[in-house]
Amino acid sequence: MILQRLKDLRRSWLWMLLSVALWCLLWGGVDLKNLLGGLAVAVLVFVLFPMPPTGQELTLRPVRFTLFVLRFLADCAVSALQVAYFALRPGPQPPSSVIAVKMASRSDFFLTFTGVLCTLIPGSVVVEAQRATGMLFLHTFNAGTPEAVEKARAEVRAQEERLLWAVGRREILEEAGLR
Repeated sequence: MILQRLKDLRRSWLWMLLSVALWCLLWGGVDLKNLLGGLAVAVLVFVLFPMPPTGQELTLRPVRFTLFVLRFLADCAVSALQVAYFALRPGPQPPSSVIAVKMASRSDFFLTFTGVLCTLIPGSVVVEAQRATGMLFLHTFNAGTPEAVEKARAEVRAQEERLLWAVGRREILEEAGLR
């Protein structure tokens, strides 16, 4: 079993490289001691705690991925300004709601990653993710009317769609009804 895990390390070379780079950052520099120590720790961790396979549903589309990242950063900036405005203005706090959003994809990876992205954008927090139903439940800011709730749902669905187009394989796109 250990020999099989050592053989599986060949497929994890990128994660190993990132782990060694993180190790060097944590120890404050790149030198032979840190590189070898990071490599030893990475091998130990990857052999003792193997990661489940996740790459089967991913394919990188560079142009769409770049657009996805730019749009995400723009969404973060706009949302941060909105939250700052409501935090600093006099008057009552805007209403908020807990909304349920049905995801287009049935993939655990895309359900999780969409939830993480929505939480990173100021003004919304995922309070529950149901794997069996493919639902995300989010606490959203400034969603007191039915129109605002639908707008928030549409934004979450659009975020998932951009993510799917950026890194989802053809089969995942077809399953989500995007092809």
